[in-house]
Amino acid sequence: MTHKEKGHKKKGKVGSSFDGFLAEQGILEECEEQAVKQILADQIKAAMEKERLTKAAMAIRMQTSRRALDRLLDPANTSVTLHTLQRAAVAIGRQLRLELV
Repeated sequence: MTHKEKGHKKKGKVGSSFDGFLAEQGILEECEEQAVKQILADQIKAAMEKERLTKAAMAIRMQTSRRALDRLLDPANTSVTLHTLQRAAVAIGRQLRLELV
């Protein structure tokens, strides 16, 4: 028995893209910002774990408060500055590289 005989249909694209859906809802930009921030926060956390850095030690290296570090690591808080990202990168021995594509 073939797929057609079993009643299976070929899977095709149904509806609009997910980005299109988010745009229709008016939240595409916010979702993209949070996705980028989540990636950055995950990379910083992973580097901190690799270096066995506590939040307190990381904050000291960044010359900032632990509260400011918590905001940096919070994916929902997208209001991070380049200065803060640069200090975080230096604190974990990395370089900050931004790219427009």
